[in-house]
Amino acid sequence: MISNQETLNLSPYMAIYDIVVLKDNMLRQSNELVDFSKESQIAKMNVLKKS
Repeated sequence: MISNQETLNLSPYMAIYDIVVLKDNMLRQSNELVDFSKESQIAKMNVLKKS
């Protein structure tokens, strides 16, 4: 991810994720490599449009 990017903790359970999911887990590695913030913003906009 971009080094100066701010992070947003969406859940108080993120610490459990860090403990339970192994560092070499494929999903953890992809989560660290891909910036999902744009997809999250697009999803929120779509929800707002529908309401």
